[in-house]
Amino acid sequence: MSTPKSDPSIVRLNNVRISFPALFEPKSFQGSKAKYGATFLLDKKNNAAEIKAIQDGIKACIADTWKGKAPGSLKTCLRDGAEKDHLDGYTEDVMFLSASSEKRPSVVKRDLTPLVAEDGMPYAGCYVVATIRLWAQDNQYGKRVNAQLRAVMFYKDGEPFGEKPIDASSEFSGVAVEDDSVV
Repeated sequence: MSTPKSDPSIVRLNNVRISFPALFEPKSFQGSKAKYGATFLLDKKNNAAEIKAIQDGIKACIADTWKGKAPGSLKTCLRDGAEKDHLDGYTEDVMFLSASSEKRPSVVKRDLTPLVAEDGMPYAGCYVVATIRLWAQDNQYGKRVNAQLRAVMFYKDGEPFGEKPIDASSEFSGVAVEDDSVV
């Protein structure tokens, strides 16, 4: 669903999982300029309306930038989850969208109270509501339709992504301690 309806380039993503959040400190990937950003996982069934809104926004960018005819090598910010199925949450049942911004996005709780990094949310794997703006890139770095990250709202907890903590008691069971003075 677009927000506002008059601008198809602005899309709200409702109840989606967040992955690789860099919402409070910008991060650099492969030597690029540091930016704020995140990747959003959209369930193909539950987020069908959002996926359609993104696809419509991409078509509008193509119409505005390339007179409706997409360049043959055009890449977009919306991709199939099966491409990265080795990562937590990425499956054939989801689409994912990467969004970034040079400016820090607004990050809030459901009651619109601002969040800071020390709050520990949003975290990879939780559910959020986010807004993005689609835009066309046509320069020396290539032709793409990208997403600018505008705002993120923590929506609800989810199973965290990433490696689970190691249980030290099972890791070290059976280790004989011969000298209690050794630290």
